[in-house]
Amino acid sequence: MTAQLIDLGVHYAPRGMSDRVAFGFTKALRWCADTFFAKRYGHRAVVLETVAAVPGMVGATINHLHSLRRMKDDRGWIRTLMDEAENERMHLMTFIEVAQPTWFERAVIIGVQWVFYLFFFALYLISPKTAHRVVGYFEEEAVISYTHYLAEIDEGRSENVAAPAIAKRYWNLPEDATLRDVVLVVRADEAHHRDVNHGFANELGGLPQGKIAPCPPHAELQPMWKKAA
Repeated sequence: MTAQLIDLGVHYAPRGMSDRVAFGFTKALRWCADTFFAKRYGHRAVVLETVAAVPGMVGATINHLHSLRRMKDDRGWIRTLMDEAENERMHLMTFIEVAQPTWFERAVIIGVQWVFYLFFFALYLISPKTAHRVVGYFEEEAVISYTHYLAEIDEGRSENVAAPAIAKRYWNLPEDATLRDVVLVVRADEAHHRDVNHGFANELGGLPQGKIAPCPPHAELQPMWKKAA
């Protein structure tokens, strides 16, 4: 499985004020998530994936308008970001089947999504490099969280239930797939998004793009800008 090839130790060391702000913001949100959810990883996934699906859509929208305005090709950025947003939404659709959110969590989702959407939209307009770096750091934390979730399953603290039907269809998982299999492919998705967004931030900053994690079995998730490089 491609998930076994993912480098789980990847961390982009902050360089400059922009990166330090992105990293500090991400760590602050990580502390909030750890405090609120503790080890309820299924519920954490439901709430955080509603936020994770925002940056790709925002970036795709702004790059789409930028391409129209400048009358220049986007080099595949729009499609890559749209696919990222769709992939994160499918993570949410999957984990809703695993951990039904409470009414309080649903209220938190509504509030956080609006605040984060407006914040990220403004950030992308001001500094696309910082915005992509934020997402790269978000995905680093997501890889860590799903690794912890796997440990919870392997050590029997979280039940290894059957994989939801929507997950089996989307990831082409076997009929006997379990939650553990789902978490593995989701973690692989997050590692891929991590490297793509750090690569985008590097390109915007005039730095080497770096190595991209193996793409999970979704042809649409292959970063087109990397193919053309």
